[in-house]
Amino acid sequence: MNPATRLRFLRFALILVGLIFIVGVYPLMMALWPSGWRWQPNQPEYEQMILGVYATLGVFLLIASRDPLKHRSLIWFTVWSSLVHGGIMAVQAVNMPAEHGHLFGDVPALLVVAVVLAVLTPRGEATEKSAECGVAGQ
Repeated sequence: MNPATRLRFLRFALILVGLIFIVGVYPLMMALWPSGWRWQPNQPEYEQMILGVYATLGVFLLIASRDPLKHRSLIWFTVWSSLVHGGIMAVQAVNMPAEHGHLFGDVPALLVVAVVLAVLTPRGEATEKSAECGVAGQ
């Protein structure tokens, strides 16, 4: 995939993930699929904190979509924090039979976010070539 196409896909992924983080987590957690997104017993304070953190990250991912090369540290934070968060939740869900639904809900969702952004984010020589070609400003 050439750098310009890769960057276009990255921009689209950042917009999609950002919007899901802003408006998609709440309905998944509260109404559409609580067993895959909400831990038991329900903890409103925890849920508000998670929703606030992910909505904030979503806003910044939308901002990053305008010029992903300038916002690589945020993108890599999203990749690594999603892997860590998903990994911790996977271990907890495996060890708690009542939480196995997370193995089909938020755990794979976070891993997909991490993999997609990691694969699409240019690094090393590809980043330098993209910036030199003026791809960053498109």
